[in-house]
Amino acid sequence: MFAFIKAFVAGLIAMLGCNQGLLWLLDDADIANTTTWSTHGLVGTGLPVVAALALWGALWGLVIWPLVRNAEAAGYYVGAIILGAVLVTGVSLAIAPWVGGALFGVALAGYTKDMIGVALAANAAYGLGFAILMRLFHPPR
Repeated sequence: MFAFIKAFVAGLIAMLGCNQGLLWLLDDADIANTTTWSTHGLVGTGLPVVAALALWGALWGLVIWPLVRNAEAAGYYVGAIILGAVLVTGVSLAIAPWVGGALFGVALAGYTKDMIGVALAANAAYGLGFAILMRLFHPPR
């Protein structure tokens, strides 16, 4: 039970630190035009975007933890990176707009290869940050 609380906290920190941190670095290096740590209200809720991202990062930590917790050595980190990149990006780019009412094909049509690449990199950074934090918070026995 405590491991899932740790996963929740690690996911929250990884989203704010690693995901948003990498996006900030890419923006600062003029590789991508991104907005990070935004305090503007999320459309329809008024919740700051950064708070929504932190919550989603925490929830993704609860999803990723059971999938990687028994992996050993480098497989643990590689698994977390791949799950962060593919699963989180896939859901955020394809499923989330569809659930919000956009048609599935239309939801994907607005993304460029560069945008998808940046999203994959940022969410891979989230996965790595999550894996490192969970090793610190909950070392293997």
